[in-house]
Amino acid sequence: MVRVPRAVVVVFALLVSLGLRAADDGVSIDDALKAGQTIYRQKCAMCHGAEGEGVAEHYGKPLAGDRTVKDLAQVITDTMPEEDPDACVGEEAVQVAAYIHEAFYSEVAQARRTKARIELSRLTVRQYQNSVMDLVGSFGEPSRWDGERGLRGEYFKSRNFRGSDRRIDRRDPMVDFDFGEASPGEDIDVNEFAIRWDGSVFAPDTGDYEFIVRTENGVRLWVNDTERPLIDAWVRSGTDLEHRETIRLLGGRAYRLRLEFFKSERGKEKVAAVSLLWKRPNHVDELIAERYLAPYAGGTQFVVNTPFPPDDRSVGYERGTTVSKQWDQAATLAAIETAGYVAENVNRLAATRNNAADYESRVKEFCYQFVERAFRRPLNDELRQFFVDRQFAAAESVDIAVKRVVLLALKSPRFLYREVDSAPSVGDAQSESSTVHDYDVAARLAFALWDSLPDRELLDAAAKGQLHTAEQVRVQADRMSQDLRARAKLHEFLHTWLRVDHIQDLSKNAEIFPEFDEMLVSDLRTSLDLFLDEVISNSEADFRQLLQSERLFANGRLAAFYGIDLPEDAPFQSVALDPRQRAGVVSHPFLLSGFAYYDTSSPIHRGVFIARSLLGRSLRVPPEAVAPLSPDLHADLNTRERVTLQTSPAVCQSCHSLINPLGFSLEHYDAAGRYRIEEKGRPIDATGHYDALDGTSVDFRGVRELADYLVNSQETQSAFVEQLFHHAVKQPINAFGPRATDELRQSFSERDFNMRKLLVEIATRAAMTAR
Repeated sequence: MVRVPRAVVVVFALLVSLGLRAADDGVSIDDALKAGQTIYRQKCAMCHGAEGEGVAEHYGKPLAGDRTVKDLAQVITDTMPEEDPDACVGEEAVQVAAYIHEAFYSEVAQARRTKARIELSRLTVRQYQNSVMDLVGSFGEPSRWDGERGLRGEYFKSRNFRGSDRRIDRRDPMVDFDFGEASPGEDIDVNEFAIRWDGSVFAPDTGDYEFIVRTENGVRLWVNDTERPLIDAWVRSGTDLEHRETIRLLGGRAYRLRLEFFKSERGKEKVAAVSLLWKRPNHVDELIAERYLAPYAGGTQFVVNTPFPPDDRSVGYERGTTVSKQWDQAATLAAIETAGYVAENVNRLAATRNNAADYESRVKEFCYQFVERAFRRPLNDELRQFFVDRQFAAAESVDIAVKRVVLLALKSPRFLYREVDSAPSVGDAQSESSTVHDYDVAARLAFALWDSLPDRELLDAAAKGQLHTAEQVRVQADRMSQDLRARAKLHEFLHTWLRVDHIQDLSKNAEIFPEFDEMLVSDLRTSLDLFLDEVISNSEADFRQLLQSERLFANGRLAAFYGIDLPEDAPFQSVALDPRQRAGVVSHPFLLSGFAYYDTSSPIHRGVFIARSLLGRSLRVPPEAVAPLSPDLHADLNTRERVTLQTSPAVCQSCHSLINPLGFSLEHYDAAGRYRIEEKGRPIDATGHYDALDGTSVDFRGVRELADYLVNSQETQSAFVEQLFHHAVKQPINAFGPRATDELRQSFSERDFNMRKLLVEIATRAAMTAR
């Protein structure tokens, strides 16, 4: 039996509904498609190309998207051809819409015409930075992030940090003390004492962190370095009461931190006080909260500071498919930077010392291991000789040999490129071994889950041939999904999914929203991140909670602005709100204020966010930038009415018939994301609707009905699956099977929409697919 595409079956239903053709007049679907093809060639191909590929001087973009035949027919009826929109209406519009949809417009048609393939890819910037950090870090003490929070505080009765002088050893939640002229504890002289806070600090996002110490006493601060302090104000000069220094950190990692403080009886200061703050990326100065501190210390970690050009995101996700002169130069400079660090710290990394009898052999063995870990597999004799032995033979010193080895390894395609199956050299001991495949699987798994290299346990599994079956791979993937790096990758994905990076320099009209300042915006970012991290850290990691939860993280400042009952000085905490007014990220005030104008809400921005990010719909760029209608010029209209008026032309409705009804459902929220029941003295109309891709239409009123629809929509679920796949694997999902999206969505549903389990399934499928 020949399967007829559903999209074209609806043609006759449309024709009948329009009263244009009887259902039994003997016209076949093929006849309708042929008629549509003829009309297209006569009236459309001049501007859109014979195969919908586009014509540069008319409409250069290919005709491709996700609209239904019904939607396409309406667009054609209203707007095409541009010079004479009445020339293709009714039956002709339906026929040409059906032909376009079936021939080249729909996703199925696109897949049929151009088969997706797995492309050769280099490491993305994030993958490079993570890989180098973990490569160097694999030879040192691992960092921890479990158990208690806060810092270990040791209080001494003198300026010295002798164990015999220690009088207090406790956990302090944060560093924010004002002792005045008093002693910090019993048996400690008020005039002279010292305190040392030791532990780790967690960086939630990648970027530049400015650490700040406020004190008029002596102080030193070390961050990710045990030898050189980031801030050294041990000997105070001048009248500085605040000390600032910046360091770059990778997100999702814990770093060693130590702060030493003293008050001296010989000093001029009669009082003692100290506070430890930071300025995170996109935040204001704030005390380092307890949740970012831990009372145990790990090893130092190497962070590449060399700037890289941004990765290509033209297809909607970061990928490493382009190589430019700028990128190659950055990779070279980063390799030089890394080589210098490794050579300077080689004794610690290789667990040796300069005067050891076997010094050179120990360092050489370290180099073998370094290159093996960089290449994600054992070296054969040929590679050992080329990358290590020749460099030691040619170098004037061990230091130079180490630098040459590191440079050669980090500039090798074996390190820089991912999507390459093993092709062992002739005579390679591994060439006949089934474990070659296992090392490929290990590397794919690590990059999908961590954006980094395989760890020792994963490489051991590969060496034993234990990554052959999907179940074996899934066991490792499940273990790896518990790692901080997997959580960080999921956290970063949720930022991408919610388009958080699109919200920069958020501000509002101070006359209308005087309390909406940079401190409130910083708190809003924190509120969103705390909510996202709570959901993904939970063992259930329930996707539905992201869209349906009535809880919001708030502190005293947010509570006062958004009408929540909390004390003025309340720390961040999860608060249950009216479920009719709040629904997860859909109504989070950071996103609502971000997708809004300076002084009014924006159903358009909010509708685009819902359509693109949550439903995964394709929207074309507006033909021309149109400034919103000024509220002052239409004082009698509310926002909904003003947007309806602005987007009423037929050329606008081709997209805004989708966008506006989605955005209107969030009109209960003003430009700052506060709930309201009226605008301009009239009740808010928050009704909306959506015409789904399966042909059904749904109406909803307000955020709760919208969120409930979204969470149960297969479109939303499939869009989430596809976007997470692309973020994790950085390859098109259709290259991993024509039913990859449907099968992963079904698996997602069967596992109670657990996002971490979905990531495991994605990584397993990608790792087991041959390149």
